[in-house]
Amino acid sequence: METVRLARMAMASRFELIVRGDRDPAWLRAAGEEALAEVTRLDAQLSFYSPASDISRINRTAHAGEVPVEPRLFSLLMLARDVHETTMGAFDITVGPLMRCWGFTGSEGGVPTQTDLQDVMKCVGMHLVRLDEDARTIRFEVEGIEIDLGGIGKGYAIDEAISILQEAGVRDAFLHGGTSSMKATGRSPEGPHWNVAISAANDGTGDDEVLAVVPLSDRSMSVSDVRGKWFEADDATFGHVLDPRSGRPVSAASLSAVECRSASLADALSTALLVAGAEERETILRGYPEARILVASGGRQSSPIIEHCDFAI
Repeated sequence: METVRLARMAMASRFELIVRGDRDPAWLRAAGEEALAEVTRLDAQLSFYSPASDISRINRTAHAGEVPVEPRLFSLLMLARDVHETTMGAFDITVGPLMRCWGFTGSEGGVPTQTDLQDVMKCVGMHLVRLDEDARTIRFEVEGIEIDLGGIGKGYAIDEAISILQEAGVRDAFLHGGTSSMKATGRSPEGPHWNVAISAANDGTGDDEVLAVVPLSDRSMSVSDVRGKWFEADDATFGHVLDPRSGRPVSAASLSAVECRSASLADALSTALLVAGAEERETILRGYPEARILVASGGRQSSPIIEHCDFAI
């Protein structure tokens, strides 16, 4: 059994791929390169920051009328809308203006004034986005809306890349993007599963505390952590995960992990579970009975407190 390892930078993350099989290593490498090329293509299509991306084109023009959307991207937007509804608005791809308002699209964050926040909130909410399934178009109800697929895009890219590998005949593979989104198929070199640790850095030194170990096979996992990007102001810490309903950084949890079949769904749900409170969390999970989760709270320099865990610790 041959094993090939590949890596590529995309979506501001390092994507690492392991492919295994009884084929020639050159064939495995070619299959892996094709899969990673799809990640690069989707990075160009989904980027919130590139003016040439489909998402930027939609953000510039959808307030003026219906904008045609290619089929696969439209399906992703529909999934985002469905997750928004099932999570009672905890997941919302219209957070783009909020990310700008809090400074998370630049190098330094900052607390906005109440007036600025109120103005921005007029442009936030999936109720302001119209998706026409028959025509496959998108339209914004007001000017200033910006969709940002940062909470679902890496998972989607991983799903599409793994599909390419499976169509090529690769049965055993593992792909992650920045260690936060991942998908495994078949067997690992060590056994029937790919064992993945859920960990949290809690002291600023890079040393990770392992919270749980999850065996993956034909499954996906996403881990969201408010401590990934943050700033301090007025003796308080503000993380980059924003509640689209209040417009403010989340405080319900500090880390969430979701394991399910779809990497796109795992990505979106791990974001939503950071936003949702405990009661909302139970309601959300009833809508996704196949999902298993871990949710923890705790400060940036304190050990996490596990509030809910479906995995072996």
